[in-house]
Amino acid sequence: MRKTALPSGDMIPVLGQGTWGMAEKPRNRADEIAALRLGLDLDMTLIDTAEMYADGAAEELVGEAIDGRRDEVVLVSKVLPHNATRHGTIAACERSLRRLGTDRIDLYLLHWRGPIPLAETLEGFDALMRAGKIRHWGVSNFDVADMEELIAPSGGADVATDQVLYNLTRRGIEYDLLPWCGEHKLPLMAYSPIEQGRLLDHPALRIIAEHHNATPAQVALAWVLRQERLVAIPKAGTPHHARENRTALDLVLTQDDFVALDRAFPPPDKPRPLEMI
Repeated sequence: MRKTALPSGDMIPVLGQGTWGMAEKPRNRADEIAALRLGLDLDMTLIDTAEMYADGAAEELVGEAIDGRRDEVVLVSKVLPHNATRHGTIAACERSLRRLGTDRIDLYLLHWRGPIPLAETLEGFDALMRAGKIRHWGVSNFDVADMEELIAPSGGADVATDQVLYNLTRRGIEYDLLPWCGEHKLPLMAYSPIEQGRLLDHPALRIIAEHHNATPAQVALAWVLRQERLVAIPKAGTPHHARENRTALDLVLTQDDFVALDRAFPPPDKPRPLEMI
């Protein structure tokens, strides 16, 4: 498994497992747990979740999936903006820890900007780190202006990642946020790297997939993974899907493929507002 470095020097896998949309249908639970466990077997040891996902049920599902294997996992979760006061951040993290069945979260993120001042959230993150309940903290859905504001105070310099929407149809971050993070040696995490499956019928993806004896999803994921300091966290609801995601890491796209994808999905030529799903 290829890895990338957090600012602390800790290494994390560039291909992880997302859980947005999991734990919403009881009939899918066994498959979802089996997919997460197979993902661990395939070295996709970063698992991303959040207190928001299925109102905490996704964290409970992750806790069941990693039971007995906690030390293998880079565990990521998130606090909702309305919980992100100093004390609210701590309380939210403690609830997540109980649902996850663990004593620590490796990377704890503010899910998006809200009305609560960032300084309060950073105080909560700092208290959690000092207590050993989180190892690193980061943010999600922050644009360049947000990141500049975040790192202005001394505490903000400890940010470990920014998790954002990024895929072939959502390339706006390439204009400014991606270069900014590169300059600051800050890894990005890409959620919805295959646009929740909505782009997979595109002819350009199908042609390239046929050429490589791959699937359109693998091509879309391999395209995201071409970036340095970028971690992709696709969801896999079944073991078959987990294995398909892992195989995408070994898919080597050609320069002609990149040209064709740029033609079909043009890169940004001016700043765009940060997109969220």
